[in-house]
Amino acid sequence: MTNQSFEYNDQVRSEWVDYNGHMNDAAYAAVFSHAVDEFMNHIGLDAPARESFAYTIFTLETHLCYLKEAHEHEGLQVSVQLLDADKKRMHVFFVMKNAKNEAIATSEQMLMGMSTEEGRPSPFPDTVADFIEKLRQAHEHLETPKQAGRQIGIRR
Repeated sequence: MTNQSFEYNDQVRSEWVDYNGHMNDAAYAAVFSHAVDEFMNHIGLDAPARESFAYTIFTLETHLCYLKEAHEHEGLQVSVQLLDADKKRMHVFFVMKNAKNEAIATSEQMLMGMSTEEGRPSPFPDTVADFIEKLRQAHEHLETPKQAGRQIGIRR
């Protein structure tokens, strides 16, 4: 079975702390972006594989939810749940937690596989597609996170 355990670790850097005394909103996005890079490595698209396959992943859409403040030097852990996938896209849901294991932010994303030679969407390389399918099967019975699929709006 595919190793479904993925975790990216970071910490709140001094330059990420804003005038409110906690990590600013752009820094949350940066941490999730670094987590996507690590996730690419996890599914078999590390730097040598990207070069060999002439392939990468782009983020098409992201939706962040800020749940708790993060403070300078606080440890951060990011995990991922694969909500869905097809031959060239992944719908993923990242959860950022603090050292107390509290969810402090989420990032729902649509990721697209891209041929770097053609500069256009392309199906995942076979070994990556196999890994993604096993991960999808491992995650398909997990509960959908409550923040997934949310729409921004003022409730009336």
